[in-house]
Amino acid sequence: MKKTLVIFAHPYFEYSTANLELVKIYEGIENLHFKDLYEEYPDFHIPAFRERKRIRQYERLVFHFPLIWFSIPPLLKLWIDEVFDMTWTANVNHPLQNKDAVIIVTVGGKEENYTENGLYQTKISELLKSLTLSLRVNNIKVIDFITVYDADDLEKEELQEVSAQIQKTLQKP
Repeated sequence: MKKTLVIFAHPYFEYSTANLELVKIYEGIENLHFKDLYEEYPDFHIPAFRERKRIRQYERLVFHFPLIWFSIPPLLKLWIDEVFDMTWTANVNHPLQNKDAVIIVTVGGKEENYTENGLYQTKISELLKSLTLSLRVNNIKVIDFITVYDADDLEKEELQEVSAQIQKTLQKP
């Protein structure tokens, strides 16, 4: 398995039954480091240089978060703003070079609400375009985009299916 950094951001983690269950899959996996941004930076003060040094060590970044008001959580946005450097896009050897990424987003609503003809008339992939574009301009290839709809209402068996899907993705070369 690739050396992986899970960047988890959930401002109300203790109330999320789905994410409380899903993050258990990261426990005990060799070559995987789990980082909870809201636990590590409750004051929103992110040491950018330390984070830039840290991400160099990993081959894969996993962005795991809930959809908050049709976007990524504010601390994840700040982390990207502080850690990613636009000058890197012009450099050949920058901290994000040759990495891939997995995006795991939990959503409280139903899948049919996130379609062109649905309640919100847009797709999750369109709502998260700023994230995927930020990754792409930094030469990070998104190898999987897992959306967990109805996250608040999933049964244990459904959460186990999602966990199995995440585990399978983590094993990709």
